[in-house]
Amino acid sequence: MGSYPRVRVQGDGRQVFSQAGSVLLVETVRKAGLDRVLSSALAPWRKPRAVHDPAKILLDVALAVALGGDCLADIATLRAEPAVFGPVASDPTVSRLIDTLAASSEKALTAIRAARSEVRVRVWTLARDRAPDAGGQVTVDLDGVLVIAHSDKQDAAPTWKKTYGHHPLMGFVDHGPGGTGEPVASLLRAGNAGSNTAADHIEAARLSLAQLPTKYRRGRQTLIRCDSAGGTHEFVAWLAQRGRWLSYSVGMVITEAIHQHVLKIPASAWTPAVETGGEVRDGAWVAELTGDLLEGWPKGMRLIVRKERPHPGAQLRITDADGMRITCFATNTAGRPIAELELRHRLRARAEDRIRAARATGLRNLPLHDTAQNKVWLEIVQIALDLLAWMPMLALTGQTRLWEPRRLRFRLFSAAAQLVTTGRRRILRLARHWPWTREITDALARLALLPNPG
Repeated sequence: MGSYPRVRVQGDGRQVFSQAGSVLLVETVRKAGLDRVLSSALAPWRKPRAVHDPAKILLDVALAVALGGDCLADIATLRAEPAVFGPVASDPTVSRLIDTLAASSEKALTAIRAARSEVRVRVWTLARDRAPDAGGQVTVDLDGVLVIAHSDKQDAAPTWKKTYGHHPLMGFVDHGPGGTGEPVASLLRAGNAGSNTAADHIEAARLSLAQLPTKYRRGRQTLIRCDSAGGTHEFVAWLAQRGRWLSYSVGMVITEAIHQHVLKIPASAWTPAVETGGEVRDGAWVAELTGDLLEGWPKGMRLIVRKERPHPGAQLRITDADGMRITCFATNTAGRPIAELELRHRLRARAEDRIRAARATGLRNLPLHDTAQNKVWLEIVQIALDLLAWMPMLALTGQTRLWEPRRLRFRLFSAAAQLVTTGRRRILRLARHWPWTREITDALARLALLPNPG
């Protein structure tokens, strides 16, 4: 006998829904009011007597991407289930809408972003203590992403990693350890775009701040974090000009001047680094650099350096000192221990988790040819990532809130159900034996308790 039982397969099943868990995303759209707000924003692009609303088409593509799709044609997954997703546009209609929005350039992108920003305020209000602003401050991480192109697309070029494609600059809200982050900026750039281009970082920061509720644009309730690619005079100066309401924590390149100052720091000036929870990090220390190093930089900027004993076998860099791995960052936050500030900056590594989730949600490749079209695609990807962040925030509890997109798809969205029609009601009967049926039904119950928009 084989390891698996033999089953007879027939293609004559009826009223069976293979992606039943996706109703979680549909209900999230409804409770967040994203469909209504986006419909209003895209009203100028709806042609007279058009059958399909542009907002519904865009949302359908975003739902397909959230479920694992990576091209416009994957909307066919939704088209096969009209009882749950309603009328879904044909592939030519979808393509024409993308071309129409791309032809409008920044006007259409601005409308989509404004709709997302408006809905974000409502979602954070509904989520309360589970929203990323529950601690009184919002943290935005900026980071570049390399997207490989397998054909000659517009603005595709050799990258600094000797690959070929694009180099978008992304911004993500840090939800901390308690959830996945929402995307708040996507700046599509050519593959050979510089990592430390100040103008691009300024534009990405502007896009990110525009996505946040207005109240976080004062009183330093917003923190901008990025790696050493943002450690330029122009970008730090731009951040410092908004110092009354904006905090920053920006990585810095280890220059020869910084290297020499580190060698002169006395042993008594080093403070042990700490980990989350306050425990001391063995083999790592932090210190603050002062003096002429700060000349030419904005007033109030602090320069904090970390030295760490490298792991056995690790290769040292030319900027390391006395056998220690050296890193450095700048911040304008005062009144807090430097070890605490260094830990705060180091936690920007969570942005790599957000990038991994984005790659698994439509950012693995840019499926269209023109740059204007792929900019629209990036907005679709961000809507999908918004839904994948908002749904756990509003409906899931415990460890399920920490699940990344691939696990959500495998355990929740892929659940099968029987579609039963009784009178005017449609009922999805989830499989009783599915291990995560309870999580799905409980999540839907929590969404049902939320007030309807408007």
